[in-house]
Amino acid sequence: MPEPIQAGLWGALAGSALVFGAVAALTLRVPPKLVAVVMAFGAGALVSALAFDLAEEAFRVGGTLIFSIGLAGGALAYFGADRLIDRLSGTGRKHEGKQGGFHIVVGALLNGIPESLVLGASLVGGAGVSPSFLAAVVISNFPEGLAGTRDLAKDGHDARWIIGMWAGVAIAGGIAAGVGNAALSGMGSVDVLAAAQSFAAGAIITMLADTMFPEAFEGAGDRVGLATAFGFAAGFLLSRT
Repeated sequence: MPEPIQAGLWGALAGSALVFGAVAALTLRVPPKLVAVVMAFGAGALVSALAFDLAEEAFRVGGTLIFSIGLAGGALAYFGADRLIDRLSGTGRKHEGKQGGFHIVVGALLNGIPESLVLGASLVGGAGVSPSFLAAVVISNFPEGLAGTRDLAKDGHDARWIIGMWAGVAIAGGIAAGVGNAALSGMGSVDVLAAAQSFAAGAIITMLADTMFPEAFEGAGDRVGLATAFGFAAGFLLSRT
């Protein structure tokens, strides 16, 4: 099977956790505190994956300059895009509970595209997908789909529309992973791959601080610290297997 198709399938698989989260929200009564704890666990796992899979590898291959430029570029890109979404939707910050359906959809895409690019890039040259990074993305996507679905349902959207929306986000992630893999394979430069990894790392770490940690703390309070630590430990152990 061609690499871009493999990458697309991995990206869609990671995004499918959003759909499963939506189904859980529509069929089960999951306590909001539990959702927040799982979100913090997933955020901790992502931090570990970023540190030991993305940042470390990007720095080793690309060196200080490429790593620094890529990381700063990813952070500024996410920050700017997130600010733009806030202005266009007119809903204020996400963790203040004022977001609408548009903000949820675009926010999920904004979070998922860097993650999908990393999954696609990891397959360049026949390498395998990082189990720790894939697990971290899946664990973090599930509560995002669950919490987002609750807000969408409160806005009056029916179940079919919500499931279809999350499925569309998952498919978009798969496309991003496939396109990213094809583009990076065509360039054939380790420096380009290192820049892409560090760019994604910058975008994701900014997203964690901007979105996941504040939302998790709002829902679970001081439990977030423990859940994040356990998630970090789980991600670290997965990266060493």
